[in-house]
Amino acid sequence: MLEFNYEDEARAEGYINICGVDEAGRGPLMGPVCAAAVILPPHLEIEGLNDSKKLTEKKREALYSVITEKAVAYSVAYASVEEIDELNILNAAMLAMKRAVEGLPVKADFALIDGNCSRNIPVPCKTIVGGDAKSPSVAAASVLAKVSRDRLCYELDRQYPQYGFAKHKGYGTKDHMKALYEYGPCPCHRRTFLKFLDKDE
Repeated sequence: MLEFNYEDEARAEGYINICGVDEAGRGPLMGPVCAAAVILPPHLEIEGLNDSKKLTEKKREALYSVITEKAVAYSVAYASVEEIDELNILNAAMLAMKRAVEGLPVKADFALIDGNCSRNIPVPCKTIVGGDAKSPSVAAASVLAKVSRDRLCYELDRQYPQYGFAKHKGYGTKDHMKALYEYGPCPCHRRTFLKFLDKDE
């Protein structure tokens, strides 16, 4: 069970609404990057909660329902493919995180951010490397971000079935690369991630 050590530290400093923030989809070649912010009730125990990467899709979906039902507040936000190409993926991920925090229906006064970088977060914050495996709030955000982005990949798969987005979620797998060379990119591909296509022409 993940411990609320980071949340307790923030509460000891006088903060009340502490949100965990994480993103999903920095590595894929397509689709927006997704971020989530979650404020959990103090010391809420959610069985099986962990870094979303360590969970099965079925477990993530089950946890998504529990988190959205029991959270004090949650928010999911995106940065678009166009924003990724314009700003670069790191800045776009930070933008999505900022939007997720700003979108919380209950205003957060402190944020725990997964990773080692925070930019333009509208409240005081602390970065935690590997935070999705250390903080329940960040782990909850990682689950919401991952499930939300995967659901979007299924939608995009219906629009562009030739690429297999439902299967590989946009990562550069052998099948995805083969489809890219065969059909070229579609509107939801990140052009700045596909410079290898230009080199091969």
